Order: sequence, then structure tokens, then C-alpha cells
Amino acid sequence: MKRLKKKIKIIVEKTNTGFSAYSDEFPIFTTGKTIPELLSNSYEATQMYFEDKYEITNENIRFEIDFEQFFQYYKVLNSKFLAERIGMNPTLLSQYVQGHKKPSENQTEKILSGIHQIGQELSEMNLIFNR
Repeated sequence: MKRLKKKIKIIVEKTNTGFSAYSDEFPIFTTGKTIPELLSNSYEATQMYFEDKYEITNENIRFEIDFEQFFQYYKVLNSKFLAERIGMNPTLLSQYVQGHKKPSENQTEKILSGIHQIGQELSEMNLIFNR
């Protein structure tokens, strides 16, 4: 089976009952109560759509969510803390998060890089407890 060479953009949105995801290019859509469930369902829906044509891997799918919804779901990420980490004006990042302003592509990449750095640090962290 051939591998699909392009990225499929899947747009993620918060709903009253959880989350929805859809593609503008292909008739792919799904829902999930949580982000992990939605991601799993999205992979499955994409694989089902392309099942006889292409082999789909995680590398073929690019999830997108707007700043406001991202920070609404991942409340553990404080925009002021993130702004300080990436050297951005906290008020400006707050305006992006609240949907009052839209970041440029450069700003978006800077923010995403900061989020990835924090995620990487957290994934390498082990918690200890005293008995």
C-alpha cells in the first residue's frame, strides 16, 4: 500500500459535550469527550477514509486548535508564565489567548515552541513522594 505524502489538517474545536474534529479537505470528522479520545478517534476516522488507498500514520495528521480553546482546555498552562518563558509581552499573549488579537505566523511558532519545550520538560520529570 502506498504511503500518503501530504499532511492532513484536522481542526479541533471545543463543544458543549467535549470536542469535535474535522478536515476541510476530506470528509473526515469525529468527536470525543476528551482530547486523547478525540485524537484516537481522528486517527481511526482518517485511516478508515483512506483504508484502500493509502497507509496513514501519525505523521500524516496535523491537529490545529485555536489559542483560546487550547488555553481553555489546558488550564494548567498559565499564559503569563508561558509569555515570560518565551520572552513575549504577557499582555499580548493574553490578547491572543482571549481571541482579541490574532498572532502572526512567527508569533504562533514562538508560542508553540515554548509549549513544546514545557511539554518536553514535563515528560522528562519524575515525581517523588515521601512515605
